[in-house]
Amino acid sequence: MPFTFYKYQGTGNDFILIDNRSLIFPKNNTKLVAQMCDRKFGIGADGLILLESHAELDFTMVYYNSDGNLSSMCGNGGRCLVHFAHFLGIIKGEAKFEAVDGIHQATIEGVTISLGMNDVRSIKTMDTYMFLNTGSPHHVQNVDEVLNFPVFEEGKRLRNEIYGPDGANINFVTQIDANSFQVRTYERGVEDETLSCGTGVTAVGIAMYEKGATSSNSVRLLTPGGHLLVQFEKGEHGYEQVRLIGPAQQVFKGTWQ
Repeated sequence: MPFTFYKYQGTGNDFILIDNRSLIFPKNNTKLVAQMCDRKFGIGADGLILLESHAELDFTMVYYNSDGNLSSMCGNGGRCLVHFAHFLGIIKGEAKFEAVDGIHQATIEGVTISLGMNDVRSIKTMDTYMFLNTGSPHHVQNVDEVLNFPVFEEGKRLRNEIYGPDGANINFVTQIDANSFQVRTYERGVEDETLSCGTGVTAVGIAMYEKGATSSNSVRLLTPGGHLLVQFEKGEHGYEQVRLIGPAQQVFKGTWQ
């Protein structure tokens, strides 16, 4: 059965978005999701997102990695979905929706989406890296000259050797100035470097504040796909009022036959 899809990108992190309020999409067909996300034999994307109805909120977000499996929260995907909901007329300037990690609130102004993320209560600090969950599990590691770092090789190794079958996303970071950091990310599920990772830069911003690399609670993150801003408040029980801010763009529309 043919259905309409929309291609979106948020700082180079690209997604297939489908309005599934009428439940037309075969949600258990992981092979179809993987085929659609395939860059040689399909549309090509880092993930596929379904927008579905919610009994009390504006909508529900259902996110699949490009390997076809349901996954944890995707920050850039969430920002793209808010833009999509605005495009469909479901929301105006604000949104409240449910994702796999709970309820999120967002605002939209032009192409800029400010997405509320989960509070972060726990951060593990190891000798060479930090680990925290920002809706997805993230390994954050400082390196020299991240632009020349072997992200794919090292990211794949750490993802498997430290975190096993479930894996974690691996972020490599180089500080640029007092509140700016260059970030490259190897994402589980995609099993490759992506041009940007929303939950990843959120993790990096908080981790860099936690370790004292920055004293700013408004951190600029530069990814290969563009710039993002992460803001937060350090509270008694951890990091609260966390926001991921950046652009989202509809690239094209098509029909899957």
